[in-house]
Amino acid sequence: MRTAGWVLLHADPQNQPPPLTWITLLTEWKWDWLFVIPALLGLAGYLWGVGRLRRRGVSWPASRTLAWCVGGIGTAAIAGLSALGAYDTVLFSVHMVQHMILMMVTPVFLAVGAPVTLLLRNLGGTGRRRVARVIHSWPARTAFFPPLATALMIVTPFTLYMTGLYRITLDNDLAHDLLHVYMVTVGCLFFWPLVGNDPMPHRPAYPLRILLLFLMMPFTSFLGVTIMGSPRLIAEDWYLAFERAWPPSPVDDQYVAGAIMWATGDLTMGIIMGVLFAQWLRDSRREAARIDRRLDREERLAAQRAAGSVEPSGTGYHDDEPNQATPPDEEDR
Repeated sequence: MRTAGWVLLHADPQNQPPPLTWITLLTEWKWDWLFVIPALLGLAGYLWGVGRLRRRGVSWPASRTLAWCVGGIGTAAIAGLSALGAYDTVLFSVHMVQHMILMMVTPVFLAVGAPVTLLLRNLGGTGRRRVARVIHSWPARTAFFPPLATALMIVTPFTLYMTGLYRITLDNDLAHDLLHVYMVTVGCLFFWPLVGNDPMPHRPAYPLRILLLFLMMPFTSFLGVTIMGSPRLIAEDWYLAFERAWPPSPVDDQYVAGAIMWATGDLTMGIIMGVLFAQWLRDSRREAARIDRRLDREERLAAQRAAGSVEPSGTGYHDDEPNQATPPDEEDR
């Protein structure tokens, strides 16, 4: 079931890839339509939208394009098609790297790419209203409700690894593929309202966003440490059935997997928290500057009224009105 280094099926004890070395880490790839088709559709649709805007003379930030294409689609493709996909059922540590990428890295970059905003820029008035209705519909409000998304992010890994659910995903190819889809979905539900640029049914204030990240960190660390120190091997019969003669041993492999969850979880949350602090500071400065401009304008108008140079009602330009002063990008957010 193998062709020129490409693994066509999920590896199992009867269909094993070669020993993992630095060479196979770079050359052993797995063909998986679950990743190939969404990746191609996501790249094609996004680049078509960007190209259409440019043909109309509308600019689109290159940073968002890179975030979507390289950071989002690219990391998902690496997680599913590279050696991470080829060995994800052979080594628990490899699966854990894949888990952290799909749940905590790929969704962040997809959120920064702002695909919904790109779609809105390419639609007419009727299309925008339809998309807005979907965004603010009760299913969307429920799915993107921050406390619910946070609970899913916390409960999912505990349920997966502390019960027999993970073992089922190793035996069943469909369950294994659905797990990948679920990881990306839950990650998007959690991170898009926190760090994304798209319009959302819920956009928590910055203190609440940072609080949600603080809530996540200890649970991820606790589970990682628990996996590291567990005397029981997770999916023991599955991993022992490979009878690998090459390292690491199943015990060492599980220890490394727990360390990966602990370290990468804290690192990812710390980086995102730093980004949120920077965004909070930037937005606070913008708001302060807007208030200063409004107060200065009101003082000028008051002085003019006192001098009798304008009517009391005033008909000047109000740059703090949302439909006039807010830049298009800020409206999208």
